[in-house]
Amino acid sequence: MIRKLLMILIALIGCALSASAQETAFLGKWDITGLSPHESYVYWLEVKNDNGQLTGWFLNRGGSVYKLPKLTIEKDELIFPLSDRPDVPINRAKVIDGKLMGSMTVNNQTIKWAGVRPPKWGTYDANGKHRFGQPVELFDGKSMDGWDVQFKNKPSGWSVVDGTMTNEARANNLVSKQTFKDFKIRCEYKLEKGSNSGIYLRGRYELQVLDDYGKEPESHGHMALYSRVAPKMNASKPAGEWQTMEATIIGNRVTVMLNGQLVQDNIVIDGITGGALDSNEGAPGPVMLQGDHGKVWFRKVTVTPIIK
Repeated sequence: MIRKLLMILIALIGCALSASAQETAFLGKWDITGLSPHESYVYWLEVKNDNGQLTGWFLNRGGSVYKLPKLTIEKDELIFPLSDRPDVPINRAKVIDGKLMGSMTVNNQTIKWAGVRPPKWGTYDANGKHRFGQPVELFDGKSMDGWDVQFKNKPSGWSVVDGTMTNEARANNLVSKQTFKDFKIRCEYKLEKGSNSGIYLRGRYELQVLDDYGKEPESHGHMALYSRVAPKMNASKPAGEWQTMEATIIGNRVTVMLNGQLVQDNIVIDGITGGALDSNEGAPGPVMLQGDHGKVWFRKVTVTPIIK
């Protein structure tokens, strides 16, 4: 009888260890790329164990990072719906050779995706003493030769007017032809009343540009790391006035000044933000200026690379 009880106990411990090992394989952050034959979608996932409860945070291409309603592990498969509605896509994924391989069905289309771990960032300090290279003027006040557009099948919607780059409402997004890794960027711009735009560092991390003068700072406000980190204060000027931002990004750290005020202080970048061009966080990337919302004018976009 004792031998039988010991065998049952050993089996239960084995199952618990196996379940724990399966959960551990999924824990942490994943940079995800859709494998659709037509276009590559970009997602982001973080899986946590909060006091014995499996929880997750997800970025579904655009918009904000949000908490998933439910995650479960069945055998060696991670399963999570995108919301608690019964008609939403359900993701199923397995860890295969260190990658998170999954799929979901949207509008009768199955989208397969692959997730990889983000880079193992070293110790960085955006406020540290850096050696800077030669400044790169992405806009010279005359032409837009330094820019391409995000969507090749859509008109630009941008033009040079009185020494500024300005867009029509719902225009394309501008993508710099040059790419950068660690750098300082300085932009001078103004917004139409009620308008918003965004400045994407490496094409992956959006610093929100928004007409929110006089409002409380929040994670979608002016110079927020969009949906992730709110600015320390609201340093916005009223719509129609010229504003200046300066950001220094090195590794996964960023410091931001807005109109001479420190609004982000060496914060950690936890992952990509909505609308990112790709999820290859370890690579250099372009500067992207959002034009697909409201009207905005840029009269200066200067990038100064950091030389290590």
